[in-house]
Formats: sequence, C-alpha cells, structure tokens
Amino acid sequence: MSLALAPPPADATLRALSAGFAARAALHDRDASFPHENIAELRQAGVLALTVPRRWGGHGGGLAEAAEAAGLVAEGCASTALVLLMQLTQQAGFLGNLRVAEALRARVAQDAVRSGALLNALRVEPELGSPSRGGLPQTIIRRQPDGGWRLDGRKIYSTGAPGLSWMLVWARDDAESPRVGLVLVPAAAAGVRIVESWDHLGMRATGSHDVVFEDVALPADYAADLRPPAEWGAPEATQASWNAAGLGALYSGIARAARDWTARFLRERVPTGLGAPLATLPRMQEKLGEVEALLASNARLVASLAADHDAGRPAAPAEANALKSVLVENAIRAVETAAQLAGNHALSRANPMERHLRDVLCGRVHVPTAEAAHVAAGRALLQSR
Repeated sequence: MSLALAPPPADATLRALSAGFAARAALHDRDASFPHENIAELRQAGVLALTVPRRWGGHGGGLAEAAEAAGLVAEGCASTALVLLMQLTQQAGFLGNLRVAEALRARVAQDAVRSGALLNALRVEPELGSPSRGGLPQTIIRRQPDGGWRLDGRKIYSTGAPGLSWMLVWARDDAESPRVGLVLVPAAAAGVRIVESWDHLGMRATGSHDVVFEDVALPADYAADLRPPAEWGAPEATQASWNAAGLGALYSGIARAARDWTARFLRERVPTGLGAPLATLPRMQEKLGEVEALLASNARLVASLAADHDAGRPAAPAEANALKSVLVENAIRAVETAAQLAGNHALSRANPMERHLRDVLCGRVHVPTAEAAHVAAGRALLQSR
C-alpha cells in the first residue's frame, strides 16, 4: 500500500527555503556547524522524498527534478544542497539499481516519506582513498553463526554524517575470495561513532566527518549488494549521469548566487571618481556577460543530460564524466570572474562572495576528477578508431 504525500514542492517553495538558508549560511560556514534546521525545513516541505518512487508514497521525481532542487538550494547554502543531492542520488540508486531485497527498499523508502530520513553512501577510507581508483576496502563484514554480520572499519568524508539515519557503507566480506559492496547500516546502531574531523576550506557545513564502525551487528539482508570486485569495475551510465547533472546543477547554483551578489554590488557601488554606478562601465557589462554565457551553457548541459537520462537514454559514462568536469570548471570560472569585478569587497568575510569562492572549488574533488575523466574519454576515443 502506498503512502499519501503532498505534491512535489514547487520552485517557489524551494526558492523561499533557499532564501532562509542564505540568511544562516555564513554562521554555519564560520562554525562548520551542521545545518539541522535547514534539513528540518526540507523534510517538512517533502523535498527529502523527492526521488522516492510513488509506489512507496514518494514524489517519483527523476534526475531533472533532483538537479533543479539541488541548484536552487545551492543558491542559498551550498552545504545544505550537497547533503540534499546525496540524499536524492542515493535514493535513486538504492531504491532503483542495487540488488536489494524489496522489503529493505520499502523500509528505507518509507522512512524517507514518513520522517525525511537521510541516506548517504560512505565509501572513502584513509588508506584506500576513493574506491574509483580501485583496491579493496579495509572496512570488513564478518559472517556470524546466526547468519548475520559484524562490521568494522572507518570512513572519511562522510557527507551529512550528523544527520544521517541510514548509511550505505562500502565494505568487503571475510571470504577467501572477498566480495565487495554496499552494506546498509542504521546510523543509530550500537558501535557506530562519528569523529568530528571535518575542517575544510569550503562546504564547511556538510558535516563530512569520519565515521567509525566497531563490531556493529547487522541482519543478514543488510549486506545489500555484495559482488566480486570485477563486477564493480565498469562505469555505470545511470550513476554517471546523476553525478554529472546533479553536481553540475549544484555548483551552477553557487555560481548564480555569486553572479547575483556581484550584479547588486555593481549597481549599488558608485565610486566618487566615476560619479555613476560601476554597472554603467562597458568593461563590467562585458565580464558579467561572460559569467552569463558560462551559466547559460551549464543550464543547457544539465537540462540535456537530465532529460536524456529520464527518457531512458543516459549519456555514455565517458561522456557524462567529461561533462561533469566541464560543468564544474564553468562554474568555477564564473565565480572567479564575478569576484574579480568586486575586487577586495569580494574577499571580505563580511560578504558572501568569499564563501562562494571557497565552496565552488570543492567541485573539483568529486569523482571523477578532471584528469581521470579526460583520460577515460581520450582512451575511449583512441580505442574506437
């Protein structure tokens, strides 16, 4: 039986929420404090169930709706937007693509609908780094006599850790030929501990702390999707499109916020030597036009990627990964260009531009990096001719 849920939140609702997030963003950034109140407002508005299928009471939204939501929220608070994007992306993957028992899917989905329970994947480790580079995780699950599991390990860069209800943990089993995959872990389980290690240049309010697992007991079916390592090697088109369009939309949202602040500054700033607003200078108009061109390009790319994916025609992984790099670099260039127009004012902590600069640079660290994406695209081209 499906659960009743209000219609998906309109853009006007998301814009109103984002404006409230913007008013608190500087404080959360300065303190590196997790924006619990922002998440609560997204929960109340039903945004955290946006990509839950309708059969479980969700909105049934696709990549286009998720990207739009992430971009609008990022205009107010980039850290909140990243937590939201991870929620929507992992919902789509866990509920749609992983080899998970139906009852387990239903539980996670209905938790999101009823209480806005947050879900994210925890993959990166101190020694392993990103799993995208290969190698077996040190986080391990051991089969118990009763058929259940015990989990031990440590994850870093665990976005949203203080607010998570469910964690999808990348781990290996203790077999002679280990299988690797995602293990579903309740965040409140005994033996789960957050180490508040996150102190970053940008995205400071994401709560991306270390999470330690010490002899965590799990039911048999919570080892959601274990496979031989080779089966995880090939890039997956759906995941690549979600990554490219979602991150592209989020970092474009940051760039729009930077553009809007700069446009206001140029209209309001009247140097005594000029006697008119800076916005009247052709040079300022030209450079802000460059920003507009970059953002317009990103909007078209995100819309195309998302529409093709939602229509069942996802981009090839090499193409999507290359476009992720283009989208992020366009957003960074847009923010840097906008900041140059305001000079020292852009670097003052009294203004939000310096936060936008720091936040947008974090786009480069999401996998795949530009180097990895370009190598893959070049290799695919050379091997096809």
